[in-house]
Amino acid sequence: MSIQNAFEKIFETDSIPKRERVERTLNHKPVDRVALHEQLSYNPGVISLYTGKNIRGFNYSVDDVCSVISKTLDACFPPRALKGTSRITDGDGFVIQNDDWTYWHVSRPFDDVDGARKWLKNRIEREYIKKKEFNPDQAHEEYRRYMLNMQSKVGETVIIDYSIGTGMCSVFDGMGLELFSYFYYDHPDDMTEFMEISTENSVRKVHAVADIELSPVVLIAEDFSTKQGPIFGPDYLERQHFPYVKLLAEAWHCHGLKVIYHSDGNYKKVIPDLMRTGIDGFYCLEPGCGMDIVELKNKWPEMVWAGGVDGVELMERGTPEEVRKEVRRHILETSALMTGGMFVATSSELNPPIKPENFKAMVDAAGSLSNSDIL
Repeated sequence: MSIQNAFEKIFETDSIPKRERVERTLNHKPVDRVALHEQLSYNPGVISLYTGKNIRGFNYSVDDVCSVISKTLDACFPPRALKGTSRITDGDGFVIQNDDWTYWHVSRPFDDVDGARKWLKNRIEREYIKKKEFNPDQAHEEYRRYMLNMQSKVGETVIIDYSIGTGMCSVFDGMGLELFSYFYYDHPDDMTEFMEISTENSVRKVHAVADIELSPVVLIAEDFSTKQGPIFGPDYLERQHFPYVKLLAEAWHCHGLKVIYHSDGNYKKVIPDLMRTGIDGFYCLEPGCGMDIVELKNKWPEMVWAGGVDGVELMERGTPEEVRKEVRRHILETSALMTGGMFVATSSELNPPIKPENFKAMVDAAGSLSNSDIL
């Protein structure tokens, strides 16, 4: 085998390795074809299509998911084990219902502002204990084992980890949005204290574990938008969100990694604010919410854009030909082959209702357009 061909290919026409394609994409350089990215853990039909296994329900393994990742993707989120269908009670008293690929809160251990505040105060105390007990060498070794174990399963596909965040979403998700609104009105300083110590701990962990050899890119995932726009107003975001995203992005940048930011919904009006935090790009662009990847990439070409293939109307209900047409529009109308800066991926991760033939159409469409001048 020649040196040129000694790398893992998705298409025979691939002329550069996956990691180089991802790095070129992140650095806005020409690519041989547009890079593919996805979360593949939750779609039995897709796993069956690419493994040839007769899968009923969700009876497949993480190894099966990893096998499909290596065959179809240049970059991936960490493969996840299915959650099963048990109902559990966590250490704080939240009752959680698992449903294989998702979960929801059945009940919370509080139902008023005082209870919610007590819960958050306990979390703050645990963060201070975490700070005191933090062992950077141990964190480094554990993270390295975690990443290398995944890498051994997904082949040469680049892993985009998202395990380190600021903690903001976990608070309003834990309380529920309505109760959180009342809590925050009465106790904004408690939220600030939590954000300060939580992000401080996350930054400390980044400096302990960051290693560009493991991956050139990470994701900061903090949902804060609906279909109509941000859930929270400018004052809240300026106080409780943007400064902490900035601190986390700066920490990763110290080690040479690129940082992609994620939120669901329509956050278009605050894209300039998020750009000022220093992040390098955005993931999860829902066309049904007004987040068209072609418009966004052409308006802000200096950013990296990912997750723009509609995961509901198109991928669940459309045809393979419609999918191919849309993916080709993304690539051709953004000049992504010459400018990099874009990953082909769904706007919703590969949830179970997405048709396997539509995922295949998305993958094949990305491979159908190539740049022969790359080398």
